[in-house]
Formats: sequence, C-alpha cells, structure tokens
Amino acid sequence: MTLFRTVEPGAEPVTLVEAKAHLRLDQTGEDALLTGLVRAARQEVERATGLAMINQAWRLVLDCWPESGTVLLVRHPVMEVISVTAYGADGEAALVTAGSYQVDSLSRPARIHFTDKPDALRVMNGIEIDFIAGFGEAGTDVPDLLKRAMLLLIAHWYELRGAVSAESQPASYPPGYERLIGGYVARRL
Repeated sequence: MTLFRTVEPGAEPVTLVEAKAHLRLDQTGEDALLTGLVRAARQEVERATGLAMINQAWRLVLDCWPESGTVLLVRHPVMEVISVTAYGADGEAALVTAGSYQVDSLSRPARIHFTDKPDALRVMNGIEIDFIAGFGEAGTDVPDLLKRAMLLLIAHWYELRGAVSAESQPASYPPGYERLIGGYVARRL
C-alpha cells in the first residue's frame, strides 16, 4: 500500500498576512522566510494529525484487493473519490464503476467497500484509488484550533531561526501545540 499526494493544496490555511499579524511584523524583508514557515507548519500539522487541511488530491496504490473487500483511506477528511482504476495482468487499465463500490467518508479513516472486484490484477500496484481530501478550498474552511496550532509553530520556529540550523528543524515544539492538535490526532486502540 502506497499513499502519495498528486496535487498540492491551492492555498495555505494561514496567510502570510495572518502570520505577520500574529508575529506583530510589518516589514517585508522576511516574507520569504515566513512563507516557508507557513508551509512547513501546515505540513507538520498534517503529518501529526493525518489530516489534509486544504483540499488536495491523493492516490492510494494497492497490490491486491483486501480479503474483506474494504479499503481504508487514511488521509482525512475525504471529500470525494475521483476514480478507482484496476490494472489487468497485462497492464491494461480499467475504471471500476462507481456502482461497484460504496464510500463511507464520515468514518475516520474513510472506507471504500467493493462489491464487484476485477479478477486478474498485475502483480504489483494493480489498484489505484484517486481521491480529494481536505476541509475545503480556503483557510476559512479549516478548524480554528488547527490554524492556531500552525501559528504557534510559526512563531516558535521564527524565534528559534538563528539558534537551530534549518536541517535540524523542527528542533522543538511550543507549549500548548500538542493540546491544540490533540482532538484531531487519530488514535489507535
């Protein structure tokens, strides 16, 4: 099973203006640094929570159909399953019709249950599931606690920018960060 992003989000949940206001900065000399910190903070929050904050396209690649017939989509929240493609033993691609599966996007992780499965698949990477995950297209769609967690990270990393080299980041997390994202972290039993 391989999961990778095929289309990056079109925007960041926290804008440069919001980050500068949080840091009480009004000069433009460090805009490139702050833009990078905003992107890094989003990536870190997404990594820690398993969420996609702004809509982005993902592809899950499987070698074979699961015995149960159910596939888990671990990036949350799933907005839409775009397509399911099965590759035959000779490499020919065939779209699996939407009537052959049912999507449960309310669960975490989201699930796709297949009722009809093509028989012969190529040995590796025989199934591709393309889907959109995210809270929406704009930062206003993202829960406020996640945006606050990003702002905490941005401020913390901005303050430490001279003390810790870029390759050693993230060196630490600010107090309160774990509490802000705690309700969004997927827990396993």
